[in-house]
Amino acid sequence: MARYTGPVCRICRREGLKLYLKGDRCYTDKCSIGRRNYAPGQHGQSNKKLTNYGMQLREKQKVRRYYGVLEGQFAEYFNIAEKMPGITGENLLKILELRFDNVVYRLGLASSRAEARQLVVHGHFTVNGKKADIPSMILKVGDEIQVKEKSRSSEKFKSLVENHKKTAPQWLQADPDNFAGRIIAEPTKEDIEIPIAENLIVELYSK
Repeated sequence: MARYTGPVCRICRREGLKLYLKGDRCYTDKCSIGRRNYAPGQHGQSNKKLTNYGMQLREKQKVRRYYGVLEGQFAEYFNIAEKMPGITGENLLKILELRFDNVVYRLGLASSRAEARQLVVHGHFTVNGKKADIPSMILKVGDEIQVKEKSRSSEKFKSLVENHKKTAPQWLQADPDNFAGRIIAEPTKEDIEIPIAENLIVELYSK
């Protein structure tokens, strides 16, 4: 299945909460959730009760869309999380938070995860001083992310740094003045911007 390229506000409306897919727009009155807080489509305003499976599926879809991950990737991340020591659901969220594109976004070096993914693919960043252009790369504690020297003069990055408003979570150390950041701890569920019931995802994949 190809990556979704339609109106992303429909995704937020389908899941019933802000997934912060359009960057700064999501923090303004223009956010569609504030104006039309119901699912898109002909039956969007109906109050249909979900089954247990329906709730599990919706939770999985919400998390997958929040991080911009394809179905196959998400299933692979779950398999990895299941084999790791600890709680599977928390391991899954940790893996997703440590994705390269998510870290770039969380550091405030992109206005959305989609933009972060595009900037990474175009080769604007280094990890520990080496070129890195794979958005799905899983980073680790101690890794340092930096905008390439020749990319820092672009209006895009200048604007992001000059208007830097995003507060990085506690597991990241942002250094906007130097177009950089570092992972200083492992992410936790409490650092995620939206409520996630990861136990429902575990139940879905455990059937």
